[in-house]
Amino acid sequence: MKKQWKVFALLLTLVVFLIGCAKHESAAEESANSKEIVVKIGVQGSGGLFGKAQEERLFEKAFAPYGATVEWVEFQSGPPMTEAIASNKLDFAGLGNMPIIAAQAAGIPFTVISQVLEGKKNVGVVVNSANGITNLHDLMGKKVAVGKGTNAYDFLLRGLKKEGLNPEKLELINLNPDEAQAAFDAGSIDAWAVWEPYLTINTLSGKGTIIADGEKLDLLSPSYQIVRTAFAEQHADLVVAYLKTYNELLQWELDNEEEAVNRYATERKLSVTLIEETRKRARGISIPVSDEVIEEHQNTADFQYKIGTIRKAIKVKDVFDNHYIEEALK
Repeated sequence: MKKQWKVFALLLTLVVFLIGCAKHESAAEESANSKEIVVKIGVQGSGGLFGKAQEERLFEKAFAPYGATVEWVEFQSGPPMTEAIASNKLDFAGLGNMPIIAAQAAGIPFTVISQVLEGKKNVGVVVNSANGITNLHDLMGKKVAVGKGTNAYDFLLRGLKKEGLNPEKLELINLNPDEAQAAFDAGSIDAWAVWEPYLTINTLSGKGTIIADGEKLDLLSPSYQIVRTAFAEQHADLVVAYLKTYNELLQWELDNEEEAVNRYATERKLSVTLIEETRKRARGISIPVSDEVIEEHQNTADFQYKIGTIRKAIKVKDVFDNHYIEEALK
């Protein structure tokens, strides 16, 4: 009888031990699953649609049901954004075609999830009005500022090629927008290849004249939204939530044009007229990327490979995935 009780006690101890282990594993699993997700969203400059989103915590509210919070990260241009994605320090970004091409060629794992600018007039070349420069041919021997690796850099080089001009006959100066604006104001550069709102800022002020843009040269420089691929694979629902929130912001902007323009003018300390003109040249969209745009993107990548800007040929369609934006638009 005593022996039976010893066996029973031993079995009871074992059962209690196993239950304790199971509870520990369950708690650990629950802790891991409940670990807060921090979504890192990149922005170029402050204000605009994302400024409204930050002020009203729209993305935070959209992500809350998924147990996620938001961290905002500010950049001056696209290339640093892709570098941040490569080091897992950024999840979402909106940027132009050239940084995306360079990032794909460098093997950075990202996915294009929507198109946000048509690309006809958002990038161009502005010159000092007093210099008498009227076209790209007049730039030979002149000092031209451009951010290397940006969509403006791609536009300038493709534009020169289309006009049969040799970029080596220009003095290209690699400057960020704040540096280039100062140089343009000082007259130490003759021209500046850049994007909005800098094109309109310098034309409305009377200082500059736009001598080339995508519409004039029949060259597209679209912009896109991208996501870090590993993040999308792990949190597809958050990608869709991100796009839905962005679409809601665009709808607010469309429904409240006057309010939006006044808001942007105030926060950027610019005139209402300037903001209105900027929006005519570069109005935001959020749509699936068409086959035609992807084909043009491939042409751009092939050109950049040919001139040695990127070191390997790429198939750009590999990084495009419309299913997130299609789901968000339902």
